[in-house]
Amino acid sequence: MRHCIYPGTFDPFTFGHLDVLQRAAKLFDHVTVAIANNPGKGPLFPPERRLELVQTSTKHLPNVSATLFDGLLVEFARAQEAVALIRGLRALSDFEFEFNMALMNRHLEPEIETLFVMPREAYSYTSSSLVKQVAKLGGDVSNFVPPEVIKALREIYPPRG
Repeated sequence: MRHCIYPGTFDPFTFGHLDVLQRAAKLFDHVTVAIANNPGKGPLFPPERRLELVQTSTKHLPNVSATLFDGLLVEFARAQEAVALIRGLRALSDFEFEFNMALMNRHLEPEIETLFVMPREAYSYTSSSLVKQVAKLGGDVSNFVPPEVIKALREIYPPRG
């Protein structure tokens, strides 16, 4: 079975993430969305809530599962018997960081490949940070995140008015 890992913070999970995930799901027998437990990033949602939102948003994808992880990504991928890591690239500005991360991961675990996947153009400017900022200011984020995520964002940032 060809298994890959799609890692990230997913705080929150966006349609851009979903688009990259759907592309990976076409290429691999199984994709595991690996949600990083990284308190240093100051996430809006706790890890368990992010896991729940990803699971709800991906239930239509039969070859996708989601789990939490911490520690080195390549160690997690090795334990999961994954052959590849999937990384989304929205813009050229993402490339340098992702390229350096891929090289480090290759150094740590040469048997695991990193594949870069671009989302549809409509999502190329969407980021979790921007979604949170728009939601906090009362803007409509329905074009950027699944309905379950909208609901979760409204629990934290109630609609104004």
